[in-house]
Amino acid sequence: MIVLLSALPILSTILALIFGARSLHAALLGVSSAALAIVLAFPIPPESFVTMASRWLPVLVEVLMIVAGGLLLSEVVRQAGGQAALATWVRTHIGQDVRAVLLVVHGITPFAESLTGFGIGITIGVPLLANFGLPVRKVAIIGLLGLCAVPWGSMGPGTLIAANMSGLSFYDLGVTSAIVSVIPFTVTGCVAAWLAASGEGRGLAILQGALSGIVLTVSVTAANVAFGTPSAGAMGALVVIALHILRGTRLQNSAPLESGGRATLWTYAILLGGVLVSGWAVHAADLSESWRYMSSPALWLFLAALWFARGSLRALPLQRTWASWIQVAPVTGLFIVLGVLMAMSGIAAFLAQTLAGVGTAYLVVAPFVAALGGFVTGSNSGANAMFASTQAEIARSLGVDVLWFMGIHNVAAAFLLMASPGKVEMAIQLASAEASERRSQIQLTVLGVAFLVVAMLAFVILFLF
Repeated sequence: MIVLLSALPILSTILALIFGARSLHAALLGVSSAALAIVLAFPIPPESFVTMASRWLPVLVEVLMIVAGGLLLSEVVRQAGGQAALATWVRTHIGQDVRAVLLVVHGITPFAESLTGFGIGITIGVPLLANFGLPVRKVAIIGLLGLCAVPWGSMGPGTLIAANMSGLSFYDLGVTSAIVSVIPFTVTGCVAAWLAASGEGRGLAILQGALSGIVLTVSVTAANVAFGTPSAGAMGALVVIALHILRGTRLQNSAPLESGGRATLWTYAILLGGVLVSGWAVHAADLSESWRYMSSPALWLFLAALWFARGSLRALPLQRTWASWIQVAPVTGLFIVLGVLMAMSGIAAFLAQTLAGVGTAYLVVAPFVAALGGFVTGSNSGANAMFASTQAEIARSLGVDVLWFMGIHNVAAAFLLMASPGKVEMAIQLASAEASERRSQIQLTVLGVAFLVVAMLAFVILFLF
């Protein structure tokens, strides 16, 4: 009975999504199931709720503000035609084919996500893809595939949590995660290329996608070795962007970037530069933890939007941002709550330990356990907070190499973020209102890609151990 109760929050959420329930309803069902399990079998002392609220409420508020700022920036830029101008430049400079799509999936989105985190990369990638003439369903799916480098999202706090909880070096876990990421990078490249191409051109497109994934793997791994883990995702993605642009310059004449596109690039530079410079300043001055919010994307997304709008936001972008936010925010918030409840009550640890009772057969299950953490919380940090310590102890008890085991765990936990209902809902809102009609199809497609990647990671565990 207790095993069933521990699995109920996850099973009820997944089944609800499979059977076509809205993301909000699935999240509510998951939280309700977790609450039932806590009442019946996993009690939380009353004083722990105060600790839990003081620790996680600021995180929840920050995430919801980041979502709001990302949606606002995307809407303001879109209304002014900035995304269209930038997309036009990409089309003339690189083309409107598979290479342009791979530039977004393995370059632009991972670069932005590595510097900001919390899924903000798709607020830049999806609007660009929407101007490439792709169906809205493909725009949302390909945009989500860009969240393939999440172990380095927001400069890698999720990977840092996993390293600390498993007693490993942050540097070593970063390098190992980069090597393991050849699987998700290659798969996302192949799937994105297949979706972007058509007919007889798909074979060559898939090859391009695989090569793009390998280039991203090599560049991120090299950046980990040379510069350390925090900046590795951004540096690696920047290499991919540079290679695509240089190849585009060699292949054809490029049209100059229009003023709206230049303003858009400056806006992104303010956003990304603001996060980096303010974060460096806070760290260099050794300021208290409360000053960390000066470098949060939650602040700089709004500042970037205000700069682009020249300090005056019009009613229409604000209205559309609000309409999108009330669709995305409750789903995102409820899944964070679900992850916190499962971690604080011991449900997550009990579930992992129960699965470990099968012995070495658990090695195949381990990546799926990690992936469920990412799916439920929508956060690599949340997933590692739930499961990293338990997974590391299980690895030691089974006598396997903890570093490689946790590298696979970290990548699996991060990859399922793209399939989490909160991220799917954000991609749908950014793509088009028409995408809402394909919500179940988009969700199941991304889940299918995620399942394939995690299954391949499980096979790697069998091969290694």
